Amino acid sequence: MTIHWCGTGLSAIPGLRRLIKAGHEVTVWNRTIDKAQDAVGDLTQRIQVFDMDALRAELQAGDVVVSMLPGDWHVPLAEMAIELGAHFVSSSYIAPEMRALDAQARAAGVVSLNEIGLDPGIDHLMAHHLVESYRASQDFDKDAELSFISYCGGIPKHPNPFRYKFSWSPFGVLKALRSPSKSIRNFKELDVNRPWDAISHYMAPLPTPESFEVYPNRDSIPFMGQYHFDPSWNVKEFVRGTMRLNGWAEAWGDVFTEIETLEGASGDARLKEMSDQFWADNAYDEGEPDRVVLCVALKAEKDGNPIWHQTYVMDAWGDSNGTAMARLVSIPLSLGVEAVLGGKINPGVSAATSDPTLLREWLGEIDTLAQHLTIVDHA
Repeated sequence: MTIHWCGTGLSAIPGLRRLIKAGHEVTVWNRTIDKAQDAVGDLTQRIQVFDMDALRAELQAGDVVVSMLPGDWHVPLAEMAIELGAHFVSSSYIAPEMRALDAQARAAGVVSLNEIGLDPGIDHLMAHHLVESYRASQDFDKDAELSFISYCGGIPKHPNPFRYKFSWSPFGVLKALRSPSKSIRNFKELDVNRPWDAISHYMAPLPTPESFEVYPNRDSIPFMGQYHFDPSWNVKEFVRGTMRLNGWAEAWGDVFTEIETLEGASGDARLKEMSDQFWADNAYDEGEPDRVVLCVALKAEKDGNPIWHQTYVMDAWGDSNGTAMARLVSIPLSLGVEAVLGGKINPGVSAATSDPTLLREWLGEIDTLAQHLTIVDHA
């Protein structure tokens, strides 16, 4: 069985190298050969120019296709894999078009595993652990009021005036700022048109507690089902969101104002122009450390008093082996690939596992990737 790893961007390399070093049969596909050779040429010469027809000719039943390409490629690659009896893995969110492949994948007996990176990915693992820990605890109360938060941020280890730095093109970050979100606050759905309309502060329980600006993103509500919340539970708050350094909203104020006015093709052209300028002004320098902070918390309250409250907290930064973002995205992805090869993931379209055995294994591996990883028991 061969792993066909497509894409050797900055966030792909540590996991790819891990699989090759572990002795797996890996063919690397990239749009430019030189970049792939720079990334893994010291480990393998099984490098080919990415082309769908060429990949189709090589793909065999039981192989695994990994997409670390831009999101537009995920569904076409998954469709091709399923058609030929191969599996598919990506770190990206499950789009509706990917979800629609579930029955086809099940019928073919193959896996489409997604959302196994950092966020989404590690955050899912932490959430599954906390929910099941609460459910199994002696303090569990089906009538308690539950508050769940999950905040993740890639931030500069050494803060800059812009309060943010870019590891790759800022275009995606700018487009995301135009996206609405849905979450639960005070027992009601909260709809937010723009992130800057819902910025609040969160005190992360790090060894030295640290305050961050946070805001909800995407639609958080479907993840209650994914995290096995019982439909009868009394949910006071449920939000998945983004974490930024304090001062970010002020530093980006002019950006927010302009983004609000952009529309259509001319708006996208202006976003591209802004992206290029931000990349020139605020990209990470060679060897400069990035930082990733992730906090996932579940609190249960009764009569206004906490009866159970834990936070899974992670702090990681770049070192001599590369960026924190790259290893935290691609190494969990590589663990997912190995689980698929080992028959440990059920056929169909799925996200990061809730299987207790795999949870322990994967979170144990993630503990080696972060400089700080712990569960804080507030109660």
